Amino acid sequence: MTVTGSPVRVERDGALAVLTLDRPEVLNAFDEAMTAALGSGLNDVAADPAVRAVVITGAGRAFSAGQDLRDRAAVQAQGAELRLGDELRRRYHPLIATIRTMRKPVIAAVNGVVAGAGLGIVAACDLRVASSSAVFRAAWGRVGLVPDAASAYFLPRIVGWGRATHMILTGEAVPADEALRIGLVGRVWREEEFAAGWRTFARELAAGATEAYALSKEGLNAGLEEGLASFLEIEATLQDRAGRTADYAEGVRAFLEKRRASFGGR
Repeated sequence: MTVTGSPVRVERDGALAVLTLDRPEVLNAFDEAMTAALGSGLNDVAADPAVRAVVITGAGRAFSAGQDLRDRAAVQAQGAELRLGDELRRRYHPLIATIRTMRKPVIAAVNGVVAGAGLGIVAACDLRVASSSAVFRAAWGRVGLVPDAASAYFLPRIVGWGRATHMILTGEAVPADEALRIGLVGRVWREEEFAAGWRTFARELAAGATEAYALSKEGLNAGLEEGLASFLEIEATLQDRAGRTADYAEGVRAFLEKRRASFGGR
């Protein structure tokens, strides 16, 4: 089932939910309506127990070119003061928080250009895959801004401090093959294979041990923040919870019976 009539299309494909940014005429740049629709879509799939994996992708030639600057130009033309920090808190920070706390894997399927806040959303996702035509650009400096949508938090943790600094200060484009080499994405398909490739990849995750994925995300999030001693206690608690799931029992049985596990997501 696909829900249309919004700047974000929502499709249900079995246990997989696909959220497609759908303003291709402006390279899926984020205006007020699209950030609101993405937030609503993310909240809906996060709360739906039938959804076990989520994909965010873009329609047309881009994932997203970032913030639609026409919104801000209109504010300036009216002589109003731009309060970009408040805009981030209201529009973008809730999106990042939902992606990170969602108890299921979130995959960014990057098709073409991704820049600005779009890059922040991609970096916040659990997994990133790309078309061979994808291009990643951290180009805030070219309009006199600093990285936002948590980009300066996640990029150094994904690609390393030096590489992230180079991306941010130069704004140089990073093509898909380079993104794969530096670990910004984990898989690249040729453009003609991309749609089938990410969907197969995501369906496999949707059939996986969903509660173990959720607990793994808790551990990964804690690892970004905690010292070693406190992290080790969190790790032990999470593993204790994972060991009591039905999926773990099924995983052990499947291993002993030399067959593929059939996980129910519990």
